[in-house]
Amino acid sequence: MHSPPVDAPPSPPDHRIAVRAAGVLTVCSVLLLTLVAVRWHPLMSFDGDIADTTHRWAVEDSGLTHTFRILTDWVWDPWTMRLLCAVVVVWLVWRRAAWWTAGWLAVTCAVGTLIQQSLKAAVDRPRPVWPDPVDTAHFAAYPSGHAMTATVVLGLLLWLLHHHGVRRALWRTALTLSVVSVLGVGLTRIWLGVHWTSDVLGGWLLGALVVAVAVLVHGRRQA
Repeated sequence: MHSPPVDAPPSPPDHRIAVRAAGVLTVCSVLLLTLVAVRWHPLMSFDGDIADTTHRWAVEDSGLTHTFRILTDWVWDPWTMRLLCAVVVVWLVWRRAAWWTAGWLAVTCAVGTLIQQSLKAAVDRPRPVWPDPVDTAHFAAYPSGHAMTATVVLGLLLWLLHHHGVRRALWRTALTLSVVSVLGVGLTRIWLGVHWTSDVLGGWLLGALVVAVAVLVHGRRQA
């Protein structure tokens, strides 16, 4: 069956879903950001309790910790995600001549990185500090760059696959790998003691918000 080109107008999407998702994600993101910024005690206690427990496990299970370091530093690293995005951008231009969609994808990922770095600088939240660290990380903690970048890149690619139609087996494989990657990278950051749980939640929420807004922008362009 012939598949439509990536820049061809697809079947009329229900933009109300994206609008509602963007609204809910905006409220949740702002709420969590506010609680982190004012250091709301129940949230700080929640973060601390989980961090203490997972760090103890990480120290005790060095084999699993080593595996998580490989995953977070190589497989799910933000630069790995950006490289994946760049490959798809080149493919869209080279094989499909989908210049607008390629530019939309590249700009969205760049904007996501800009938002992430700006919030890190503005919130300036310290990372967990341990007497016996199992890993290290630089810059401020909130939001998790690993979690946000994976959510943005994989969320956008999933949407493109679903929006323009792919074989069911490919869609299920991509969905499974994406879900495992997004959840997995968040888990590794907490396990390795370089992020608080709320940092990861913030990265997921903000990443999903960027995807929702990008979908709306793409839909308006195609309308």
